[in-house]
Amino acid sequence: MTLHDHPAPASGAGPAVHAQTPLGAGPPARSKAAAALAVLACAACCTLPLLTAGGLLTGAGAALVEKALLAVSGLLIAAAALMWWLHGRRTARQAAASGAGCGSGCGC
Repeated sequence: MTLHDHPAPASGAGPAVHAQTPLGAGPPARSKAAAALAVLACAACCTLPLLTAGGLLTGAGAALVEKALLAVSGLLIAAAALMWWLHGRRTARQAAASGAGCGSGCGC
């Protein structure tokens, strides 16, 4: 008989089940803030045609502001992703150092 022929006991003493989410599963607050600012920059970029139509911005000014907002938005998204990645890496390293995890040496 193999291990898979028997149902796992209700107490959880069966085979190790790997958790799907790591200890620090969600993005850190600074990453959320950077992503929110990127969304705000995108929203501002979407209002540029309205500002141009309303006469508050010229065509050349709108083109310059659009390029700047797109660049800022892209940088903020990249920074948010980098911060989230670094946060996950740091929490995984701390979990490995503390001996947390499944104990099977799989690196989860």
